[in-house]
Amino acid sequence: MHRSLIKGLIPGLILGLTLALPVFAETPADLNDLQMAHVGYTADNIDIQYAHLALALSTNATVRAFAATMVSDHTAVNEQTLALLAKLGAQPEDNFLSQALNTGAAEMVNKLAALRGADFDRAYAANELAYHIAVNDIVGKSFVPNIENAELKDLYTQGLMIFEAHQAAAQAMVEAVK
Repeated sequence: MHRSLIKGLIPGLILGLTLALPVFAETPADLNDLQMAHVGYTADNIDIQYAHLALALSTNATVRAFAATMVSDHTAVNEQTLALLAKLGAQPEDNFLSQALNTGAAEMVNKLAALRGADFDRAYAANELAYHIAVNDIVGKSFVPNIENAELKDLYTQGLMIFEAHQAAAQAMVEAVK
């Protein structure tokens, strides 16, 4: 049942269904704000982890510069997210999407860590492009339209602009390491 439909029901039913909805979320759009915050924080940490791996393994100047930007930008967004959550007195909530991202990241880190040289650079660049496309799609189409807290929505809207620039930079990196 969509949130817009739920909001038309009697007040007592609204509260009961709204509280139960996050437990049964099956799509990114069904997550509540605190679950979306957890996904964003998780996605940022994953990209920071990929970037640290690139900084450790790559000697390519383009790859290293991109990775350094990922560490800086994703760390800054996570700090803003944590500050907002602290201001709101809220804790992010783990969920199916955060868990899926972590599982996929563990597999990708193992794959990337086994590579060296140009093979690593190409795989890292391709992964960064695919990762930013996927996460930006979820944030833009599922999270931003459904976030209820205005401050969190603003943070995600601003973050999406940054991460869309990352996507463009990742595309350029893919071309540079062919």
